[in-house]
Amino acid sequence: MPDERPVAIEARSLCKQYRVYRKREGLLASIKGLFNRQYEPVDAVRSVSFQIQQGEMVAFLGPNGAGKTTTLKLLSGLIYPTSGEATVLGYVPWQRENAYRRRFSLVMGQKNQLWWDLPAQESFVLHKEIYRIDAADFETRLDELTSLLEVKKLVGQPVRELSLGERMRMELIAALLHRPDVLLLDEPTIGLDVVSQRKVQEFLKHYQREQGITVILTSHYMKDVEALCKRALIINEGELKHDGPLEEIVDRFSQNKIIELQFAGTEIPGGLDQFGRVFDIHSPRAKLEVDRTRIPEILTEVLSRYQIEDVSVQERPLEEVIAELFASHRHE
Repeated sequence: MPDERPVAIEARSLCKQYRVYRKREGLLASIKGLFNRQYEPVDAVRSVSFQIQQGEMVAFLGPNGAGKTTTLKLLSGLIYPTSGEATVLGYVPWQRENAYRRRFSLVMGQKNQLWWDLPAQESFVLHKEIYRIDAADFETRLDELTSLLEVKKLVGQPVRELSLGERMRMELIAALLHRPDVLLLDEPTIGLDVVSQRKVQEFLKHYQREQGITVILTSHYMKDVEALCKRALIINEGELKHDGPLEEIVDRFSQNKIIELQFAGTEIPGGLDQFGRVFDIHSPRAKLEVDRTRIPEILTEVLSRYQIEDVSVQERPLEEVIAELFASHRHE
């Protein structure tokens, strides 16, 4: 059944090209370069098109340098496209209308928006003035967000004294104080420990469900993606490679499945490698990675040849499949 929700974000043949100076080796080449610089065009984003409905949380995946951050910067209006079109909530981002700026937030895991030497609460007050948030609404909102993210006791502490996980939670509060309709998250859990990652995941899942906000999430942590998103866009070398449900990625890009076997007795019998790659051996358990089209044939043969107490067939981990996909495109 088609999604009948209004379109919140749409990109049509979006392109961003940079001119990059190529410095040649040697002193003489460097001197010549002062007077006659040679530039090469580099496509950061190349003819990318997609639609995201209101209230969707979509993963935007790709290796480093694929064009993810560039796309988010285009959608937030920080940079202009070389060609193509995009609309977010009906606005053209790079026109930078104030009405649009009040309706979205961009959070970048590697860049701070809070004042480093001041307590986070001072930056929050500044956001209140910038976005003209009503005083009562601001207090209610701040109390709600600091409670949900468990940082209420830390807002009076200088940002530089906070842990990385605590700072990221403060960044999320600053981004959400003005109740944006669209949230662009660029690696929000980068560098965080497992506990902090889980807290951010739980908060985002709860907040998105309660507020119906539209979210684009980029992350190298597949646990983030699997916990939060049902749909994924995969971009590589500036081009969109996949747009669809998360579970389709494994079906589309992985040729293999995993058979987990538990043998009778305490030893792993020989000869398993004739069926596929044997790995993760913990006697009497072992896993086989096999061609997904040969599953019935291999199971019949294994069950007739060996004494098996338990067997299961599993998809390969999403993280492995996506890593292989990125690597294969890199070497094409």
